[in-house]
Order: sequence, then C-alpha cells, then structure tokens
Amino acid sequence: MDLGLVDVVLFSLFVFQAKHLLCDFVLQTSDQIQSKGHYLRAGGVIHAGLHAIGSIPALMVLTRAPELIGALIIFEFLLHYHVDYTKARLDAALRFSNTSTIYWTIFGTDQMVHQLTYLSMVYLVLHIGPVQPIML
Repeated sequence: MDLGLVDVVLFSLFVFQAKHLLCDFVLQTSDQIQSKGHYLRAGGVIHAGLHAIGSIPALMVLTRAPELIGALIIFEFLLHYHVDYTKARLDAALRFSNTSTIYWTIFGTDQMVHQLTYLSMVYLVLHIGPVQPIML
C-alpha cells in the first residue's frame, strides 16, 4: 500500500470518528436513547439511520461506487440498530449503576463494535472495491 492510500484510509477513518461523535453524543436526543430498547420504535430507527447516512461521506473518501456504498450503509444501519437494541435491553434487564465496572464494560463493548463496523467497512471497500479515493 502506498503512502497516498494510507493517507486516504486514515482520513476516511477520521470522518467515521467525527460522524460517530456527532451521531452518538452530540445529536442524539433523549427520545432516541429511550427508544433503543423498544424494537422498531422510531427514535432507535432514526438514530441508526443518522449513523448510516452519516457514513456516506466517510465512504465517499474511498469510493464512488453507489452500489457498494448503498450495501455498506444498509449493513451499518442493521448492525448499529441491533447492537444498540441489544445494549439497551441488557441495560434495562441488568440495571447496573453507571458507577459500576460492568456498566462501563457493556458501554465500551458497544462502542468497540461500532468502531469495528467502521474498520470492516473500510476493509470491504479496499478488498472488493472499486477504490476511487479522493485526492488529498
């Protein structure tokens, strides 16, 4: 991999990180948070949808292939929705305080799965392409 492609991949991952901060912390509403544990409630669907749509710029750093971008955002939407739903159900069932280690372990695992999703999306673009990076 030449240095130019490494730069593009790192920039794409930066865009994913910025999107994640915005969607999971800055723009997330209390309705979205409360809806995540109720299957197909609008707030949880909207939250996962914002993540999926927000990933389009990060993917466009790497490729312009609409079919690939479309497949990856559907993949992210479904995975993000179900990871958040599972975490919300665990939180509701276990009722751990946010001062407990297990609460933060569950929270951290949820966040790690989202980060691994972004790495997987970049990996898939690089390996099934076409890779059409932006010019940095």
